[in-house]
Amino acid sequence: MSDYTAIADVGETLIDLLRVKMEDLIPNDSSIVLVSPGEIQANDTIRLSLFLYQVSENVHMRNQELQIFDPATLNYPPITLDLFYMLTSYPSSGISDVTERTKEEHSILGRAVQVLYENAIIAGTALKGNLSEKYDELHITMSHLSLDDITKIWNTFQDKPFRPSVCYLVTPVMIDSTRMMSTQRVVLQEKNYTHMRTK
Repeated sequence: MSDYTAIADVGETLIDLLRVKMEDLIPNDSSIVLVSPGEIQANDTIRLSLFLYQVSENVHMRNQELQIFDPATLNYPPITLDLFYMLTSYPSSGISDVTERTKEEHSILGRAVQVLYENAIIAGTALKGNLSEKYDELHITMSHLSLDDITKIWNTFQDKPFRPSVCYLVTPVMIDSTRMMSTQRVVLQEKNYTHMRTK
């Protein structure tokens, strides 16, 4: 079952993927985090953040049929979600040269983009939590946002300078319904024939 932890499990899956694939560039696991840029302080050792900024229902997966739970019970279908993330890189505070610091920041972001591009479909044991019990796969695609849209997101992080960011869509993310409906099997069928007489 994919319960209400599905959103958290997707976040864990993505962070684990980035940590494993970027270990040579960022060896400290705690430097790749699932957190809002608004919570990151200047003295933090964070180098890459993944921020869930929007959750919406997948319009293509609406109105699914009821599922058979047992012969006497039907289960309402799961809700299918689209998750939108913002990936942001941060430079090391130990680099004093502004250009070198910015180059490092851009290199980290470029490597993260490469990782997500090369792992655009996540399946099997790479899925964390309850996802692997039911999900076939998650799809990761870059989500194009205009500069105006990205700026609006950054404006919610009070007093935080804008940093290079890339946005992604992760789907389908399903949360099972706990709602059931009782049903009865057909056990008797009656047939009633009417005869017409012709003169």
